[in-house]
Amino acid sequence: MIPTTPEKQTQFCISSLRTAIQQEGRPRRFYVDYLIPLPPETSDADIDPWPGGLAQMHPYACTILQEILQGIVEEPTRQTKSQVISASDVCSFFIQESNVSPKHDVAALLFAGVDQLDTIQKISHNEVGDERTLILFNKQFTRPADFGFGKAEKSKSIIFDKFSWGFALQEMACRGEDVKLLYEKGLWKSCAILDDDEDLGRREVQLLAPQQERPTYQQLEDKINEVLPEPMWMRKMGQVQTKGFKFQRGEQQKQE
Repeated sequence: MIPTTPEKQTQFCISSLRTAIQQEGRPRRFYVDYLIPLPPETSDADIDPWPGGLAQMHPYACTILQEILQGIVEEPTRQTKSQVISASDVCSFFIQESNVSPKHDVAALLFAGVDQLDTIQKISHNEVGDERTLILFNKQFTRPADFGFGKAEKSKSIIFDKFSWGFALQEMACRGEDVKLLYEKGLWKSCAILDDDEDLGRREVQLLAPQQERPTYQQLEDKINEVLPEPMWMRKMGQVQTKGFKFQRGEQQKQE
């Protein structure tokens, strides 16, 4: 259910955005939340795999975003145009043109934050227009209140009343479990990722049935309590009681 590699995540994203863009009567304004894969040099000992923050993520995100834009635009031109919007906020603007028609062009803002509200408005009205698609890729805000007093209402009319989800792959901790949320083609899906049993390996446990609204933390926690009544630490303790500690299992295997 959940894409397990960057390549699959990109495929899911392209497919979902294509479906969203083709829907008639829907504003061509979409959010995308993409889980950027950790850099190759990351190790298990790293407390923060992105010590450089958005600036470190930016080159990885640029490559991913350009591939997605190339994938959703009909007969794309060879080169994706881009420009820096704010160096301090690491925000960039991309536009992928189509060889078929300008109305098939797709634009995107990468890492847009609360300080880019006027920029989003200007790009949406003046550079993109109603017929073309604009994507906010990995935006750095979640709600109107993030824009502060005096701009919350303005953000509603510019962003929140017009944009909707095109694709999302999000991760969160809920009751100590690793939970993944996937939005594609109009539905939110949720699952817990379990890796507490070496014999069974990595497993997905579906939580809520696919739904149109993003699941709340409380909904996820209630469902986890239902399908996984024992918390992770208790499951691991049970494994120790039945199989012993890891070092003991290693010694047993050597003796055998």
